[in-house]
Amino acid sequence: MNSAEQLEQSEKYEEAYTEYKKILMHKPDDVDILTRTAHVALILDKKAEAKQLYAKILEVDPANIMAHEQLLDLFVDEDKFKYYLLRGNMHALQQQMSYANNDYKKAIAHAKDAQEALPARYLHAGLCEGLEKYQEAIDEYLRIADDDDKNPMVYVKLAELYEKTEGIISAIQTLERGKLDNGFTEYDEVLAGLYIRNSQPEKALAITKNELTKARALFDMGDNDKGYEILMSVKDKYGNESTFHSLMAQYYYQKEMYDEAFNEIDEFEKLAPNSPLIYQMKALIYEQKQDSFNEHLNWGKYNILRNDKDVALNEYMTAYRFNNKDVNLIETIASLLEAEGDKTKASEFYERLSDVDPKNTLALEKLVEFRQSIGDNYGAKEYLDKLIEIDPRNKFALENSKKVQSSENESSGGLLSLLKNIFGNRMR
Repeated sequence: MNSAEQLEQSEKYEEAYTEYKKILMHKPDDVDILTRTAHVALILDKKAEAKQLYAKILEVDPANIMAHEQLLDLFVDEDKFKYYLLRGNMHALQQQMSYANNDYKKAIAHAKDAQEALPARYLHAGLCEGLEKYQEAIDEYLRIADDDDKNPMVYVKLAELYEKTEGIISAIQTLERGKLDNGFTEYDEVLAGLYIRNSQPEKALAITKNELTKARALFDMGDNDKGYEILMSVKDKYGNESTFHSLMAQYYYQKEMYDEAFNEIDEFEKLAPNSPLIYQMKALIYEQKQDSFNEHLNWGKYNILRNDKDVALNEYMTAYRFNNKDVNLIETIASLLEAEGDKTKASEFYERLSDVDPKNTLALEKLVEFRQSIGDNYGAKEYLDKLIEIDPRNKFALENSKKVQSSENESSGGLLSLLKNIFGNRMR
């Protein structure tokens, strides 16, 4: 290495290039050596070799901006397709997505034929999808399907996009068309999953080879015993997977064995702790048990995890009708209302929380803040006094007591001045 560097520093570039090439034979993926060799190749005007070396750098280190820049310089005048493709990749690495999008379009326009354009089309379609320009992504994948008709994954991407834009039926029709027109079977499990979700278990059972999907289809068809047999036959294989336990929960639910179903949900939760399915399954069981409070409470949790806060709030409000003393529920409703900006309604629930749990410092702090926000310092002081009584060292209470006292003094001083102006010397 030192010999090659010394030769380069002495401007003996041919000899340095030869030495670097020898080193690369032993370290073909060394980015530093590749970079030095490519640099000397450029000095010697060995452009073809330089392109290969910088391309190799990108294989090893795809995020290497320097290699992108050097290749852009090499291709700018001789190959506009590769130039714009590389520039699009560089802009994508730099998170300049709109620029990358335009570059991929230009690359497609400069491609010599449809096959050469395919890499740029795939990148453009994926970028459009990432930018949530779903219709533009669909249009691009449809063009790809015409030119790359041997790739079944194009239909999978189209199905995903159609499900987002038009619904699950369009997704199913897309995959079915791929099977019918091209004989694709590579995505049968994806299609089976869509059939399950679209309440077509018979079709799912006909094409799936996955035992868990077969069991799910049988359960959905009402053939619980046969589905259970399959699960027991693959327990050793799938017993540590969350899907296995969700299916066992479904089996027990359909057999009205609710305690056993809850046990399986607990096992599922250990493996998939943030899944909305936990609370969906619990809600369905509580519905059958005619426990309306826990039914709606769990539907609320389900919708929170799906980030549908409006629906969640409605479910929590319904649960509150059946039990208006649950501390956690009241606090959850109050915080959701506060997050939505309805501070007045939130304060009503914090008031309720304080009634149910008189030592709840969060409720008292929130009520202090609300009273201060509407200029009710006397009300704020009342809650502060309660807070200090519960927790004499409460930092929030001590800080806000000074503010409330200061505001009261200002109000008293202002009132006294007003009275003096009205009644003059009679105030003395």
